[in-house]
Amino acid sequence: MMDWTDRHCRYFLRGFSPGVLLYTEMIAAAALVHGNRERLLQHSVEEHPLALQLGGSDPGLLAAAARFGAERGYDEINLNCGCPSDRVHAGAFGACLMLEPRRVAAAVSAMRAVVDLPVTVKMRIGVLPAAGHRARLATFDEDDYAELHRFTALVSNAGCRHFIVHARQAVLGGLSPRENREVPPLRFDIVQRLKRDFPHLWIGVNGGLRDAAQCRAALEWSDGVMLGREAYHRPQVLSELHVALERDSRRADGRDADGRRADSWRADTWRPPDAAALLERMALYAEREVALGTPLKAITRHLLGLAAGRPGARRFRQALCQAESTAQLWREAAAYCEA
Repeated sequence: MMDWTDRHCRYFLRGFSPGVLLYTEMIAAAALVHGNRERLLQHSVEEHPLALQLGGSDPGLLAAAARFGAERGYDEINLNCGCPSDRVHAGAFGACLMLEPRRVAAAVSAMRAVVDLPVTVKMRIGVLPAAGHRARLATFDEDDYAELHRFTALVSNAGCRHFIVHARQAVLGGLSPRENREVPPLRFDIVQRLKRDFPHLWIGVNGGLRDAAQCRAALEWSDGVMLGREAYHRPQVLSELHVALERDSRRADGRDADGRRADSWRADTWRPPDAAALLERMALYAEREVALGTPLKAITRHLLGLAAGRPGARRFRQALCQAESTAQLWREAAAYCEA
């Protein structure tokens, strides 16, 4: 999520679950090649596991950006083919790339040639032009599915084995980014069909998931779930889902769905942190970052969701927005936790 999931946000979210895979905001490959790579790729070791999400359409630039990400220790390289924003559409990347599956396949192949990390793709179930889109939003016919199937087949043949599918069509122009997240109907059935047709691929689902129960239901047929703005505005959902998955994993032989050891997910070794612990963690982080020149508001703006659903949430948000020093942040944090 551009301008949202920066390194400060990711550090904060990591406090809610040690196991969730975090993604960077979408970073243009050209910016990494020609711009300030150190600043764009900067992250804390505590953020891992961490995927670098790239935007772009030029295989050469994407390969170079992927290599930079691997050198900086990222755990996965993700190509965004799902963002419908006009900002990225104008730059020939994001959801419009679903109209060019061969270009995406070439980009995946180029990235895989230079990194040993997983190269994954974030996508939609399809795209629609602005003209006449309202008449087509209510339908998803066999021709539409054929295009989705063709995209997935070509890109997987290039070496991508991991797809995250937002279960909505994207409208290229005519809808705002927010409308593109709400107006096109959710079609989980399309993602389910895609998984049936490509059982050998890892296919996760994104879109409309709000709580642990909905995520667990989706995991009955998908390989994973991705949460975006819900996790930002109500980060506690990550802890809730973590606990639910721990509980489910204990039914097996101590391994998760991918066959990895699930020790870090065991309920007897991890408990959801309370607000006081999370605020203390972030106050210490802020103190360290401010000493290095980071504006305090660059950190506190990501903490507003901590009070979601709790008494005093409005006062807490106001205090965060008004804090001008880490000492003041400490005082406000203590007052909130004692209330």
